[in-house]
Amino acid sequence: MIPYPAINPVALSLGPLQIHWYGIMYLLAFAGAYMLAARNSQRPWAPIKRSQVEDLITYGAWGVILGGRLGYLFFYSADKWLADPAMLFRVWEGGMSFHGGLIGVAIAIFTYGRKNKVSFLGLADFVVPLVPAGLFFGRIGNFIGGELYGRATEVPWAMVFPSDPTQLTRHPSQLYEALLEGLVIFLVINWYARKPRLFGEVSGLFLILYGLFRFLVEFVREPDAHLVDQSALIESLSWMTRGQVLCVPMMLLGLWLLRKTFQRLAGNPN
Repeated sequence: MIPYPAINPVALSLGPLQIHWYGIMYLLAFAGAYMLAARNSQRPWAPIKRSQVEDLITYGAWGVILGGRLGYLFFYSADKWLADPAMLFRVWEGGMSFHGGLIGVAIAIFTYGRKNKVSFLGLADFVVPLVPAGLFFGRIGNFIGGELYGRATEVPWAMVFPSDPTQLTRHPSQLYEALLEGLVIFLVINWYARKPRLFGEVSGLFLILYGLFRFLVEFVREPDAHLVDQSALIESLSWMTRGQVLCVPMMLLGLWLLRKTFQRLAGNPN
């Protein structure tokens, strides 16, 4: 067992104001996305100019926040949300969904593209390389907060999380996700996007990689306790967790996008 580095989730206290590490991770994610977008906007084939980056990141940030919150309530706490609609505004209670955030960003990109007359897929391919850095910081924030830990295990690197009422040794699944969804996808996607690609290629590759890595990590990630009963319908249909169910359409969409780009490369538009 490796001792869990019990970092105080509150990074800084200024009187009644508390600044949490998780919030700092969000700021780092958006700052990293801005700097990378500013750099990538200098490429000759970039769909936007350097002067447009700030607006695009603002649209994307709102998509992440609103989509992530609404997605969590819809995918993971629908019955509680219907009984208590004010949950939407109690963000301090936690609850963000990557899949909801992804949908929110897609809507934000579509809206921005319509406003500025830019191709949706071209914008999506531009935004996708910015995402893994945010995923990395987000998972590190989960780890510091001792949330979204893994299933019980006896592997040598298992940890006991202070927030776990059972105090069992568990997989540090947040670090697995930070490595795979954050670092590995960042390196692969940014390497692939360093040259001009057909619209949809970069987005398709990202959807496949994220869906695959998240699907695999779900095998060792502890499901949220409040989903045990709420997810009975989905769980009765298969052995998959809620997260795995949500990853399947992502991978299928990614495969469809790559298939369409390969068809265009072959000169077959159908």
